Amino acid sequence: MSGKADPRPTGEGTTSRTRLDRGRGALGPALELVHTGRAPTRAVLTAELGVTRATAGAVAAELEALGLIRVDARPGAAAGSQGRPSHRLSVAEDGPVALAAQIHADGFRAALVGLGGRIVATAPGCEVVDPDPAKVLGSVVAAGAELLRETGRRCVGAGLAVPSAVAEPEGLALNPLHLAWPAGAPVREIFAEQVRAAGLDGPAFAANDVNLAALAEHRHGAGRGARDLLCVATGHRGVGGALVLDGRLHTGSSGLALEVGHLGVNPDGRPCHCGSRGCLDVEADPLALLTAAGREPGPEMSLLKQADDLIRGQYGDPRVRTATEQLIDRLGLGLAGLVNILNPDRIILGGLHRTLLEADPDRLRAVVADRSLWGRSGGVPILACTLDHNSLVGAAELAWQPVLDDPLGALA
Repeated sequence: MSGKADPRPTGEGTTSRTRLDRGRGALGPALELVHTGRAPTRAVLTAELGVTRATAGAVAAELEALGLIRVDARPGAAAGSQGRPSHRLSVAEDGPVALAAQIHADGFRAALVGLGGRIVATAPGCEVVDPDPAKVLGSVVAAGAELLRETGRRCVGAGLAVPSAVAEPEGLALNPLHLAWPAGAPVREIFAEQVRAAGLDGPAFAANDVNLAALAEHRHGAGRGARDLLCVATGHRGVGGALVLDGRLHTGSSGLALEVGHLGVNPDGRPCHCGSRGCLDVEADPLALLTAAGREPGPEMSLLKQADDLIRGQYGDPRVRTATEQLIDRLGLGLAGLVNILNPDRIILGGLHRTLLEADPDRLRAVVADRSLWGRSGGVPILACTLDHNSLVGAAELAWQPVLDDPLGALA
C-alpha cells in the first residue's frame, strides 16, 4: 500500500482499508483468477472469491495499484444485458514480466512472459548447445537480460525448462539424454547463479519441459477446465509426459513421475538409451519418423521441424503415410496404457504428437479406445496443445507462482 495520505474523508478511507485488510488473503487467489482468465469481471471475481462486492473492489484496486491488473471502470454493457455492467478485469499489458528460458537438443531460447501467459518478447534462438551447462545457461540468461534492458520491464523471477527429469529438492537434471550434459547436473543451482550474476531480481526455478508445457496448457490453453489432465509430447528428441491433478502438477515423491518415454510399445523395436528396447522415446519421436520414412536427417533445421514438414508436405507419399501410421499406432498403444492406469478426463498432445493427431485423428482415437478399458466405455477427449512455446510459458509460471501466492510479499 502507498504511504501517501488518503484524500478521502477519514471514515471512507478507514472503511476502504478495513475492506482491504479483510480481503488481503484474497489478493493471491484473485490474481490467479484474472491470470487464468477465470474472472473477466469484478462480478465474477466477487462470486469466485465468495466475498462482498466492496471487498472484491478493494482487492481489485490493490492489484491494480501493484501494476498487475487493469480495472475498466467504464465497460460497455453487453447486448441484451440488464442492470449495471460490472467492471472488467484484465492483466496489465505493461506490467512486470518473468524471464523464461528453454533448453532443447537443437538449441535454446529466452523470452519475457507477462501475466496471462502472454509472451512479451523473445530472443533469437541459438542452435548450438555447449556440453558445459554453465556456458549454455549463462548465454540464455544473458539473452533474457538484454530483453529486459530493451523493454525496461521489471522482472519478478526466472524459470528454466530442460529436456530431462529434474530431481527434487536439489534441482538435478538426472537424465539429459539428448544433451551432452553430465547426468545429475545441478541445473537449478547453475541457473540461479547465472541469474544473480546478471543482476536480475527474483527467485530462479528449473523443471522438466513437458511438465511445464502441461502446466501452461492447463492454465492458459487446451487443458483449461480439466481436472485430471494428461499431457504427452515429443519435441526435438524423445517423448515426455506430465499429469495435472486438481490443478497441480503431479511430480511424484522426488519430481520424477510420468517418465512416459520409457513405456514399452514395441518389444522388437529400436534400442533405447535406458537399456530397454522399443520404448515410446525411440518409437514415436521425430527421429523415429524420419527413419521409418527413409529420410536422412539434415543439419539445416531441427529434427522436429523436419518431421513436421514431412507429414504436412508429403503425406501423400506412401512411405511417409506408412511411417506416420506406424508412429500413430505406437503412440496410441502408449496412451492406452496410460489411460488404463491414470483415468484422465482429457489428453493433450504436443510437438510432433500434435501433428500426428492432426494427420489422422480417427486412427489415433480408435487405437486408444480399442486398447483401453475406459476408452471403450466413453472415450477420453484427445486434443492438440494450443499454445506456442508452451514450455517457455510454463517456465514463466514457475517464476510467477510466488507472486500468485502472495502479491504484496513478492513485490515488496
